[in-house]
Amino acid sequence: MRNTLRRGVSAMRLESLQSYAFLARNWHLTRRYWGWEVVWFFYSLTSGLSVVFIAQGAEALTGETPSFDVKFLTMYLIIGTLIWRYLSNIFMLTSEVIAWERWEGTIEYTLMAPVERWVHLVGQTAYSLIYSLITTLLIGIAMALFFELDLSKANLPGAAAVVLAGSLSLIAIGIVASILPLLYPERGAQMTEVVQASFLLISGIYYPISVLPDWMESLARFSPVTYVLDGTRAAVLDGAAITDLLQYIAPLLLLGVVALPIGLRAFKAAENYAKRAGKLKRVG
Repeated sequence: MRNTLRRGVSAMRLESLQSYAFLARNWHLTRRYWGWEVVWFFYSLTSGLSVVFIAQGAEALTGETPSFDVKFLTMYLIIGTLIWRYLSNIFMLTSEVIAWERWEGTIEYTLMAPVERWVHLVGQTAYSLIYSLITTLLIGIAMALFFELDLSKANLPGAAAVVLAGSLSLIAIGIVASILPLLYPERGAQMTEVVQASFLLISGIYYPISVLPDWMESLARFSPVTYVLDGTRAAVLDGAAITDLLQYIAPLLLLGVVALPIGLRAFKAAENYAKRAGKLKRVG
């Protein structure tokens, strides 16, 4: 019994180290391409500011005093910008797990190594969470220098709970989407971009989903990004209590818990097929 326990602890330690190795590898890749990181940070900040300045420019655009609360609209757009930045990064970095290996020329070494695939994906998703959180916080701090933010009514712990639940669901969907580059080496990465762009359109990032056509509004109700945005805005703008936020947290957790094991199984099946079909090394 004691030997079995020791072997179990040793196996867990090894798997933890292997996951950390993938996280560390991705961190070193980020450092290698630090120039591009500066470019993408600047692009994300300026594009976000451009959207938020729409609220500030309403009076100049119409020539009339706005009939709406400019500060409220400013906060509404800032929340949408930051949440989308965070969630889209998680989705992108998770769904590009295969694309990264192809870009670096390590796909055969990685997928043929004696490492459980879930261990590999844990390292990738841990990196996506840390990277997305740090870059989003930096953009949020930079935005705070441009606008006066009123957080007096905000329930920040509640907002954090919604965002964490949403992170799980986006990781699960990202793993499912990462199958596409395995099955379709020439077009898979483009397909994941289409999925990401669809979330941007229908999830109410810069506007309420009620303004969408009926069929798009119906689709929006199945998007986890919609629930994260609605829950975060309720917590920050209205100070909603955690009990009121459960209507957003519960479906996000349910989606993550259901989709995560499905995504892992589907990824493994796609990986086995790609190996048999000789698609690992193909890039076009």
